[in-house]
Amino acid sequence: MNKNELPHDHGETEAITTIQEHVSRVDSFQTVADIFKQLGDTTRVRIFWLLCHCEECVINISAMLKMSSPAVSHHLRPLKNSGLIVSRRTGKEVYYHAADTPQSRLLHQMIEQVMEIACPELQGKPHER
Repeated sequence: MNKNELPHDHGETEAITTIQEHVSRVDSFQTVADIFKQLGDTTRVRIFWLLCHCEECVINISAMLKMSSPAVSHHLRPLKNSGLIVSRRTGKEVYYHAADTPQSRLLHQMIEQVMEIACPELQGKPHER
């Protein structure tokens, strides 16, 4: 059996060939999995969502989330390494905000849409951008 043949032929050979080509690109799916892994933690989702709406320093993020600064820094690092957030330094202070990328914007929209669906208390309330 060659690469494009499947045990059962359902008459969709062209579509299956294209799908097989895409599904064989494991590295592309690994990138997606790595990004979703960053958002598999409630605290990271909260930090990411917060930084989609404002630019903040670690101390202010810590105060808003009622967490220690080292704990917040621990969560910021993988978000930054994955490209979901960026930082800028002014003197000794470092400010973080969501990256202006298609991936970051899409994840932000996805989080807000899921929250609207899953959280009845948020339905009908506008979300600021």
